[in-house]
Amino acid sequence: MTALVRDRNTAQQIATILSVALAANAKVFAGGLTVVNASGWGVPGGTATNLTYVGRAEETVDNTGGANGAKSVPVRRLQAFKWVNDGSINQAHLMKTAYIVDDQTVAATDGTGTRSPAGRIVGIEADGVWVE
Repeated sequence: MTALVRDRNTAQQIATILSVALAANAKVFAGGLTVVNASGWGVPGGTATNLTYVGRAEETVDNTGGANGAKSVPVRRLQAFKWVNDGSINQAHLMKTAYIVDDQTVAATDGTGTRSPAGRIVGIEADGVWVE
């Protein structure tokens, strides 16, 4: 392709809720921390190094027994969500990266290279950690 030489009507979409195709045998719960694996299929958050944080599942979707992409889950993103603190996050971690422990829990560290990043910590409260 060549660079533009005139105006272009570029398509757009609001990307606050994405439909994420689930991996084979994945089950995601409403309100759960949702990621895509190294192959780009949606799975619940967990301790692994090849996951990319997407956001919060808006529905429970069960692809147990299904092939990759047989079902999709709507995932809300581009907002801060309150996840469970594994106990390692404190005020000193504000504006630093949170790491995924499971589909509701985040930690302050990558667990010696075993966890994927969830996002930036934007708030710490007694009952959870806000991650954007």
